[in-house]
Amino acid sequence: MRFGMLTTNPIIDCALLAWFLAQLIKVLLELILLRRFEPKRFVSSGGMPSSHSAMVVACATAIGKLYGIDGPFFALAAVVSAVVMYDACNVRRSAGDTARLVNQILKHVERLTAEDFAEDLKEVMGHTPLQVLMGAILGLGVGLLV
Repeated sequence: MRFGMLTTNPIIDCALLAWFLAQLIKVLLELILLRRFEPKRFVSSGGMPSSHSAMVVACATAIGKLYGIDGPFFALAAVVSAVVMYDACNVRRSAGDTARLVNQILKHVERLTAEDFAEDLKEVMGHTPLQVLMGAILGLGVGLLV
């Protein structure tokens, strides 16, 4: 497979491919498991596998493979990957849990009506550790293709 066709940068192309494959897997899993086709899953966050993890790990892997793992580029990519995966697993997931709780509370507040809120808060923001791990494995695989 030849990389560098989309942006002329094989590392960016590798990261984009990993992101796209993760999003495609989300759509296919929803179609297979829930028998529901949701095209918005192609661009939404949350779910299995983590496209954020796939993207940053593919980028780090491609950098490591092309430039070595002992240089500053790989070090930066590895640290950014760790931050993104931590955020996906903890901060964004906590925000999603909070949104879920607020949505439940609002359903039980008698003074408020559905018209008071345009839509529910987005509950699927972050990832479980398994979703992050699967995204990282997908990204590693795509990154090794470079």
